[in-house]
Amino acid sequence: MLWKIIGVVAVVWIALAIIGALIKGLFPILMISAVVFGLYLLYKAVSGSNKSPMSKL
Repeated sequence: MLWKIIGVVAVVWIALAIIGALIKGLFPILMISAVVFGLYLLYKAVSGSNKSPMSKL
């Protein structure tokens, strides 16, 4: 029974370490993409182009 508990704790620990490394690695990419998307939306709002399908409503 003790080895099952130790095994579960070890598996959870390894899983959290992998998830933490993925989040730490992908967080800068997420921030850069959010900034680029925001700049794109700002450009589209300022440019005033009415090529969007929503503008015909």
